[in-house]
Amino acid sequence: MLAEDPSVAEQGITVVRRERGLVLYGEVESPHRREEILRRVAERFPDVPITSDIGVIRTQAPTQVEELP
Repeated sequence: MLAEDPSVAEQGITVVRRERGLVLYGEVESPHRREEILRRVAERFPDVPITSDIGVIRTQAPTQVEELP
């Protein structure tokens, strides 16, 4: 569902069914993207509790120069 939806197109999320609901794992590029994914899953499964373990990765250019020895 998440990979095939053109407005989400997210392949890096794993959804696991647990006794008490769904757990989503993975990483996305922004908090907004994470919220959109959670909203879509909640719409699809309205009566199932959802737990998010989705992290946000940095997508901006570094602000510091890396010094190598």
